[in-house]
Amino acid sequence: MKLGQTTPAIVSGGASGLGATVATALRERGMPVGILDMNEAAGQAFAAEIGASFAQCDISDAVAVSAALAKLRDMQGQERICINCAGIAPAAKTVSRGAAHDPALYAKVVGVNLIGTFNVATQTALAMSTADPLNEDDERGVIVNTASIAAYEGQMGQLAYASSKAGVIGLTLPMARDLAKSGIRVVAIAPGIFATPMVTGFPQEVQDALALTSEFPRRLGKPAEFAALAIHIAENTMLNGEVIRLDAATRMQAK
Repeated sequence: MKLGQTTPAIVSGGASGLGATVATALRERGMPVGILDMNEAAGQAFAAEIGASFAQCDISDAVAVSAALAKLRDMQGQERICINCAGIAPAAKTVSRGAAHDPALYAKVVGVNLIGTFNVATQTALAMSTADPLNEDDERGVIVNTASIAAYEGQMGQLAYASSKAGVIGLTLPMARDLAKSGIRVVAIAPGIFATPMVTGFPQEVQDALALTSEFPRRLGKPAEFAALAIHIAENTMLNGEVIRLDAATRMQAK
């Protein structure tokens, strides 16, 4: 897909972390960008800062997603790129201090990370499927979802997070197959440990220890590197139905 100033994109979780870096990188190319985020104050402020559109949304609520997408389309037109970065990662073990894992917490994580990704992706796909083709391949759009290497090597305390991200990996190929006839690609990125505000807020010794889990380069990932891959996926029409690890050969240990 050729990216340009008339190629609208949406980014869920676009007000912070990896999503904010992706939204910024797209805007730097002059593209219309719509941000979906739970945090209305932060979302409005960040959208104004980079010249993007914003809609407050709980992506685990399909009705809210529909309304938010309609709002963004009114402002910037039909999205052709959907990049899902929204996610949460509370830690809890299967059994801890004599109690089982809180099922409400588990459901919340799955609701945001997996069902939320599903909601945005499927509703975006529906609208993209009726749009005009963009090129000689009859491509109509691309969906990039964020998984995690925790889906493969979830650590202690990552039960909910790891299984929700495994679900994101599991929907990648069948969704790509479902949408092939509509000219819509689906790809997932499984990042390792990146220097997002959550991680850079840790003590330096903790950050250094996390960096040592990488083979090469032995450092935390840079959000700009995630954004660069997301943009390359959008541009490279042969990338479809695949999960790409972006992790400097990291293999997570039990803890």
